[in-house]
Amino acid sequence: MSQLFKTKDLTNIVEEAEAQEHKLKRALGPVDLVALGVGAIIGAGIFATIGSAIAGGAAHKGAGPAIMLSFIITAVACAFTALCYAEFASLIPISGSAYTYSYATLGELVAWIIGWDLIIEYAVGNIAVAISWSDYFTQLLSGFNIIVPKWLATNYRDALGNPDVLAQAPHIGPIPIVFNLPAVAIVMLITIVLVVGIKESSFMNNIFVGLKILILIFFVIAGLKFIKPENWSPFMPNGWQGVFSGAALIFFAYIGFDAVSTTAEEARNPARDLPIGMIGSLVICTVLYIAIAAVLTGMVPYDRLGTGDPLAEAFSIMKVDWAAGIISFGAVVAMAAVLLVFQLGQPRIFFSMSRDGLLPGWFSGVHKKFKTPHITTIMTGVFVAFFAAFANINEVVELCNIGTLFAFVLVCIGVIILRSKDPDRPRPFRCPAVPLIPILGIIACIFLMIKLPLLTWIRFVYWLIIGLFIYFFYGVRHSRLQPDKPSLMQSIKSHIGLIAPLIIGFVAFTWYITSFLGSSMHAYKRITDAMLKSDARTALSRYVSRDCANADEGISLLLYSIEKNGGRELTPVKKPSPGLDKTDILFKIPDSEDNLKLSLELTPLGWKISKIEREKTAK
Repeated sequence: MSQLFKTKDLTNIVEEAEAQEHKLKRALGPVDLVALGVGAIIGAGIFATIGSAIAGGAAHKGAGPAIMLSFIITAVACAFTALCYAEFASLIPISGSAYTYSYATLGELVAWIIGWDLIIEYAVGNIAVAISWSDYFTQLLSGFNIIVPKWLATNYRDALGNPDVLAQAPHIGPIPIVFNLPAVAIVMLITIVLVVGIKESSFMNNIFVGLKILILIFFVIAGLKFIKPENWSPFMPNGWQGVFSGAALIFFAYIGFDAVSTTAEEARNPARDLPIGMIGSLVICTVLYIAIAAVLTGMVPYDRLGTGDPLAEAFSIMKVDWAAGIISFGAVVAMAAVLLVFQLGQPRIFFSMSRDGLLPGWFSGVHKKFKTPHITTIMTGVFVAFFAAFANINEVVELCNIGTLFAFVLVCIGVIILRSKDPDRPRPFRCPAVPLIPILGIIACIFLMIKLPLLTWIRFVYWLIIGLFIYFFYGVRHSRLQPDKPSLMQSIKSHIGLIAPLIIGFVAFTWYITSFLGSSMHAYKRITDAMLKSDARTALSRYVSRDCANADEGISLLLYSIEKNGGRELTPVKKPSPGLDKTDILFKIPDSEDNLKLSLELTPLGWKISKIEREKTAK
């Protein structure tokens, strides 16, 4: 049991990394690392997420012009974690990022958990970026009258809800052929580049980053003459609630800085260059973000920016289509750079875990000619490409967010522990004000994790449980910290105290999800049954959220509609969509052209009605 919390000696970690058999080529300087950080940070956040953060959406209030304050708040929160990352990266200058840092401070079990979790940040995050890149790329092609068929540029879930796409798609029997071809193509291209070599990848990334910065500067300069100061009023339309909501959303536009630490073994002078890479990329991006936010909200009223391409949309509203086209091109470049950096990071996590024996040895194979972890690079590329072909971007984005924040929490905890356990070890870079800075980083990350939807937490917990099973049935037996290599049964017997609760927890959690919470279709059945009970008002009130505005009025309208329908169940116009944590039900109101809309939301206590309202039908 004690082996699970054994830590690797920091001196041995660095010495093992220098072993010629598993050594990576040191080719990156400080400019390369800053460029890698900027390449990862500037992407979907500034080109897409900023619109929702400014204008608001169904589940959150917008910051309005005060998005500039949101960027500052988020940058400060990220800086807390960046300082912790910088100390660890200079202290432990090898490949592996938070995984390696956790192994040196928190023990093997926690290191496995964080390594498994980082797959969510890098690989799953890249799925979302690939899908977003595809959207911008198809938009850019449409400007040249090159139209990609919808069935070749959308995900399966969205296609099933769009009869036009299904009608266009070829079929194999009753099954429509629908997948996101551009997303698959860009991932495979990036994978080939990364297999060829890190320096070649770095050179390509530097070109991408230079183009992105030029295009963003172009946006600021070209947009200055369209600024109307009256668009900045009201500055905080939703008060501080909107500002903090905006900060929570835009936080994920900054997460790329930690990808720099995964290249520690390939940095020429990691003790000096890694802190420069992380802090430098944060500073550059923050200055750019604030300038862009100021121009964007000055050009166009904030409530018109809730689109997926707000920077291009701003110029389109001003009838400057040529500028909108340049911005669309910039978005395509931005997404490609983010793909490059994150596709670079994930294989190196596998590389470090394999070198420690927690994954099979072939995971740490290095190409004889290119000196890159080619096997894991190709595996990551195939994984990302497959899910990018079929996945819905909203689902993968939220899963990426929670994995990233969890990794940040463990890094901050690790700094505090290592300062206590090994205070005299030389630190080329020291995080200031320990433990205050790490504690502030922990609080900020946990706060944002709490704000994520329940369905994201469910997926995250299942992902961790699967990872723990792999660790107990393989990793713990083959670990290099394990002096003897026990058989499977010996390992299970020695760790039964943890494996048994894990199995029980898995069964209990599955029961909670499937039976207690149930699916949205289960909720639909329960609610429709409650409508027809003799004490329908009381029965329905159990399913109404406390945050539901005008709940009594909504229930009265619902019961009145049932009464007009002769006490029978209302005819459904739209049933809930499966697999989502928020969905709507539409019922036909008798003797009316209107519908009755019930908005459902998944909570820890089950599905709840968050809104009941009459909805006018489109004519």
